[in-house]
Amino acid sequence: MAVSCLSRALRSLTLSQPILLSSQVAAQTKLGSQVPSTVAQSRGFLTTASLENNRTHWKKREKYTIRPIGMKKTGGRDHTGRIRTHGIGGGHKQKYRWIDFQRLRYEPNAEAKPFEEKVVEVRYDPCRSADIALLAGGSRKRWIIATEKMQAGDIIKTSGVIGRMAVLANEGDAYPLGALPVGTLVNNLELQPGKGAEYIRAAGTSGVLLRKVNGTAIVQLPSKQQVQVLETCMVTVGRVSNIDHGKRIIGKAGRNRWLGIRPSSGLWKRKGGWAGRKINPLPPMKSYVNLPSISAN
Repeated sequence: MAVSCLSRALRSLTLSQPILLSSQVAAQTKLGSQVPSTVAQSRGFLTTASLENNRTHWKKREKYTIRPIGMKKTGGRDHTGRIRTHGIGGGHKQKYRWIDFQRLRYEPNAEAKPFEEKVVEVRYDPCRSADIALLAGGSRKRWIIATEKMQAGDIIKTSGVIGRMAVLANEGDAYPLGALPVGTLVNNLELQPGKGAEYIRAAGTSGVLLRKVNGTAIVQLPSKQQVQVLETCMVTVGRVSNIDHGKRIIGKAGRNRWLGIRPSSGLWKRKGGWAGRKINPLPPMKSYVNLPSISAN
């Protein structure tokens, strides 16, 4: 097969017409037919270097778009070609939808004002376990993680204002932790203000706002781990969509291959100390707040 393709390419080179440069074409038009063509019978080659320079990697895009972006599968390999994560490979082709995890993103000339957006569509996303929603508001559209009861046509609100009284937020609204009452179910938690949601993004998960202390808020994650963040960190009210994701039945080995999950080794391994029931204490609270130490005062 490779030999036939190579011979076909060489044949096309010998039979093709000569290609003149722009300067040579201009010179021949001036001198007419007196100057014979000195260009050899050859054809220009198009190397892959120019194509690589013009192609933008899908992870390095700067301008936001709601269009599906083509992805290249890695097979669990890094840039050196070595396998870094086992059990990955194959699967159906997927398109990536760019999720805007920073809910408090103001439009130009409308800073520091609460704004509303309309849910245009709620759909399945092949790149994550939760469903995603397309929002439209002002002069832009963007994808976000959908909540449990979010439907097309809903109006959701985003505000960065912390008032004296706690707000009565609806599901899907986004507020700072300091503006919500204690006991609220939250998701898409920011660890640093303005950095974007990093916690509680998987399907069916939710956290609980436990208490607010001295400009900080303590949130219990789905793993029962407690984290302390600034009260200006944004969260979305409610529970993440697709709550039945954990109840799905794979049914056969081929479906895991559709999902890009390769089978593990069938070698028998003795069960070690990891097996069996254990009762471990809860981990200590993790703080993402740079509070001054007592000795510094």
